[in-house]
Amino acid sequence: MARAARKKSKTGIYHVMLRGINKQIIFEDNEDMERFLLTLRSFKDKGSYKLFAFCLMNNHVHILLRELGEDISVSIKKICASYVLWYNKKYERCGHLFQERFKSETVENDSYFLTVLKYIHQNPLKAGVVKEIEDYKWSSYNEYMLDRKNKITDLDFGLAMFSADRKEAIDLFIEYHREGCKDKCLDYEDFVNLADEEVIAKANMLGINNIAMLQSLDRGGRDSLLRELMKIDGVTIRQLARITGVSKSVIGRAHAQKT
Repeated sequence: MARAARKKSKTGIYHVMLRGINKQIIFEDNEDMERFLLTLRSFKDKGSYKLFAFCLMNNHVHILLRELGEDISVSIKKICASYVLWYNKKYERCGHLFQERFKSETVENDSYFLTVLKYIHQNPLKAGVVKEIEDYKWSSYNEYMLDRKNKITDLDFGLAMFSADRKEAIDLFIEYHREGCKDKCLDYEDFVNLADEEVIAKANMLGINNIAMLQSLDRGGRDSLLRELMKIDGVTIRQLARITGVSKSVIGRAHAQKT
């Protein structure tokens, strides 16, 4: 069956989400995140798009942008291809990293633009990664809050929606982001991260009383249990490796096996 054509935005503005294939992590460390941001800046500087917001999480990315010189699909493919080429070389791997088709939604008015802006910036807060939005380094929030014009985000368009006065606009921007956000854009439920304690509790329900028990299993039994744990929404390979002491590569191979 042919895929449905991607909906075109009348404003040219899109909320885009990229995620790791099979929920796998796409950023192992800070260097990876810095590289992705350099990639975003590179294609932005070439006039492919305006970038209004971003948030990098361990296994997915949210971007709010307006297409300019080329179709959004072309820009996103270039971003992904460039980053994956670098990532695969760094980690001596090959193959896909991102889910084959990125998700997107059109942003047709100012009201929804602001909804998406807040949703993107509150992503780390909702995932329990930080207690305050400004504590998260890998989003565009602080570029807005500190009016960092030398960074990669195009601030003027969004801030103008709050006030023509720059200082007042930033104050209103901060106040707006302190409000709760119940909107769920682009399947938020796919990326709810579980606390380690919750993952351990679920492992206990599968008969794993402690990590040593899992590590003492034969390969078949261990891999079977790892696959069951990876079926739990919110569990990541990195988190499972940290909890179990089993390497990410072993978990990845087990997860890729057919049950």
